[in-house]
Amino acid sequence: MEMKDQTVQSMTLHLMENRKAYGYTTWGCMWEKGAVSKDASFNVYAKDSTKNKIVPSQSRITAYWPDGSVKWTAHTADSKNGETFEVIPVNEDVSSKKDMEPSLFVKEEEDAYIVDAGCVHATVPKNKNVILCDVTVDGRVQVTDADLVLQLEERSVKDGVLIQKTVPYTGEIESVSIEEQGPVRVTFCLRGTHVSHANDRRVLPFVIRETIYLNSPKIDFEHTFLFDGDEKKDFLKGLGVRFHRPMKGEMYNRHIRFGTDHGSFHEEMAELLSWRPRVAPEIYDAQTKGQMLYLDADNDQAAATAIEASKHMPIWSRYVLCQDSATHFSIKKKIVNPDCCYIEGLHGMRAPGSVNIADESGSFSLSSKDFWQKYPSAVEACDLDQDNAEVIFWLWCPQVEAMDFRHYADQGYSQTYYEGFDVVGASAYGIGNTNNFSIELSNNAVSDGDALKRFSDSVQKPPVYVADPSVYEKLQAFGEWSLPSQKTQVERFLEEQLDKAFDFYKNEVEVRSWYGMFNYGDIMHTYDPFRHSWRYDMGGYAWQNTELVPTLWLWLAFMRSGREDIFTMAEAMSRHCSEVDIYHFGPLKGLGSRHNVRHWGCSCKEARIAMAGHHRFYYYLTGDMRIGDVFEDVKDADEAIVTTDPLRFFFDKDKMNAQAHARSGPDWSSFCSDWMTQWERFNDDTYRNKIQIGIDDLKALPLRLTSGPDFEYDPKDSHLRYIGERTNGGSHLQVCMGAIQVWIEIADLLGDEEWKDMLAEHGRFYYLPKEKQLEESNGLIGNREFSLPFMASGLAAYGAARLHDKWLAQTTWKILLHALCTHNNTEGFLAHDIFDAGNKEVLHEIPWITTNFTSQWCLNIITALRYIREDLPKTMEELEKLLAGLDESGFHKA
Repeated sequence: MEMKDQTVQSMTLHLMENRKAYGYTTWGCMWEKGAVSKDASFNVYAKDSTKNKIVPSQSRITAYWPDGSVKWTAHTADSKNGETFEVIPVNEDVSSKKDMEPSLFVKEEEDAYIVDAGCVHATVPKNKNVILCDVTVDGRVQVTDADLVLQLEERSVKDGVLIQKTVPYTGEIESVSIEEQGPVRVTFCLRGTHVSHANDRRVLPFVIRETIYLNSPKIDFEHTFLFDGDEKKDFLKGLGVRFHRPMKGEMYNRHIRFGTDHGSFHEEMAELLSWRPRVAPEIYDAQTKGQMLYLDADNDQAAATAIEASKHMPIWSRYVLCQDSATHFSIKKKIVNPDCCYIEGLHGMRAPGSVNIADESGSFSLSSKDFWQKYPSAVEACDLDQDNAEVIFWLWCPQVEAMDFRHYADQGYSQTYYEGFDVVGASAYGIGNTNNFSIELSNNAVSDGDALKRFSDSVQKPPVYVADPSVYEKLQAFGEWSLPSQKTQVERFLEEQLDKAFDFYKNEVEVRSWYGMFNYGDIMHTYDPFRHSWRYDMGGYAWQNTELVPTLWLWLAFMRSGREDIFTMAEAMSRHCSEVDIYHFGPLKGLGSRHNVRHWGCSCKEARIAMAGHHRFYYYLTGDMRIGDVFEDVKDADEAIVTTDPLRFFFDKDKMNAQAHARSGPDWSSFCSDWMTQWERFNDDTYRNKIQIGIDDLKALPLRLTSGPDFEYDPKDSHLRYIGERTNGGSHLQVCMGAIQVWIEIADLLGDEEWKDMLAEHGRFYYLPKEKQLEESNGLIGNREFSLPFMASGLAAYGAARLHDKWLAQTTWKILLHALCTHNNTEGFLAHDIFDAGNKEVLHEIPWITTNFTSQWCLNIITALRYIREDLPKTMEELEKLLAGLDESGFHKA
């Protein structure tokens, strides 16, 4: 395969707005088709106004073009080298890297991996209960070991008395592998299960990723746990990671510091403020500032007095900061005696999830990403008065009520509350949850509040490097979409609506407190203007669970703008939806739960909720390895529909020829998303062929893509078997779950002109008058309704551009614009102020809002602007003229 000149191909990335260069980070680069060979290496240059220097880095390929050339890569370097990097592919022999800094080394032994990362050395044991041990900084031990802790609450009732028993479990490592190793970082992946030695039960599998960097005191952790318990019996009481650290020196030189709303909470194990004997104020002042006190009792009377006082005061050995809601945390402490109580030290709103313990030998810091957002969480320090202390990061803290995985009702409400079916299909078996946290080690004995804040900020808002939106748009990253333009009055109006829509939802996350371990990242489905709240308690109207792809809306909104606040919200959505809303193992593996009061509550288990396309953005832009696991979980999602047929209540299985059913959209289109991702990640033609089989089946049908859209399907051969022109659920389901974006991107990857024609003709057919549809189909479509036409506007716009059809372009804009506006109402996503409602003094409310509408309207605007921008009215007067006289039923807010 002939490649373009590799020496002139490069990609320049800049630090995202509102982020700081704290340390090592990983970013993604996209390359033109045919430009970079799979055998290429990469140089990373730090760029500023005066110099352009090569920096230590490592790279890996994350996706390939169909011709085998490199499509996406991930690169790791220290962000402190600069706010702009340039990545340049080079020949395999990279002589310019000979004089770079020493590399990180890993030695594999029979029972462990030994890491030499310069200033930090560490051991990762194999097949033990310890996930990390013997961590030293310049030869001094700062962590002796780390392990996993779990508490499950068992409930029973005897003689009318509720009995709650907490059963402890420990994490048992079953496998350890190196996922990435290079000159500047190594990532270990540890897999295992929590085990109770009391009853030898194994439950809640876990995946832990540990990343150690060259000459960095910071170690990153990615913690994933998966639920395989019985939701009626297993109540999650506590789940955490525990670190042990040696403690040395006097009690008055042992410090603890928690990050808080403002500044930090800082105390010592023995506080040198004494009534009698009276300690010199300057000694206590120095202690409260975090200074180590080297007191000489033989030569200093004040020092002798302080030492004597320290022997007769309480020694605080245990502290816990518990974030029990999105708006409250508390700090408590106690002495070592188990028969003594805790006392309260502080209450606040939102803690950053950071803690530091320090003594005469150095300090240990821990900080968690999204700590308060994913409450109830805690950081706890114990045995601070002993030779070996422990610090626990509680993902779910034992200080609060145990997590209840049961469903909210004992039946389904398919009609009244829009749940899937009347049977209860709630199951948490197979869901997951992922959390990120880091530790930072130092031999410096000074406890510094500013240093803890910098570290906490680096975990909560790590550096992210991205290219300019125009670069991604030119490369057609994640398909075809439009850049913002403000040239005309109507363009400005549309961009304003897109911004208003996002800003409203961003604000709603805070106003409605859409936070919590199993909620953060998701948004609600439908608003209730009478209660001035979302329909949080009404079946299928509660959590969105990726329905109608708000993921694609948010990620494309970021791609075209580069806004950090959009990235933050999209990142949280991908992290939540890729874990909690889908099944990672079991009979439902690869499927997700449709929208419901509980994320896993709906009886509809659908491929569309779990498809890879929701999260490709996050994976390729950041190189996140956990998302790679998720892609593996969903790549064969079509196998799950054999036992969970999406149309199982509409067909008699005994009369079927194939094992199951799949609608061309959203089922098969979601499979295509999964297969496309597997194909590009590994250049695996097995999954390309699965896509091609379905496309060829559609090509052979009477109406091609417009046929169906219900088919019999067998995952053994991937064929779509035609069963006539009927639909169960509406034709809009064929286009509103991401199929438009998936199919257009696949068409470009395959270079299949006939498939592109089929997409175009289906977009056109959707907007034909009914009599014309019957005429062109020779009556085949019968009574099939092409409902909610604004959801097909992206595909219609594609068809208008490909077919050079001005009527279709104008019709597309009429339908799409009329969904939000009329000739006398162009207020769009305008929030109105109401008073003393929704527990707010002033509530900014859009009473008609639904996430289905918002995500689809915004996504289709972004798509339509790519294809038919020139047909968009230029002025608001032209827009109102275009909409004049249209049936008001097309107006969403009517």
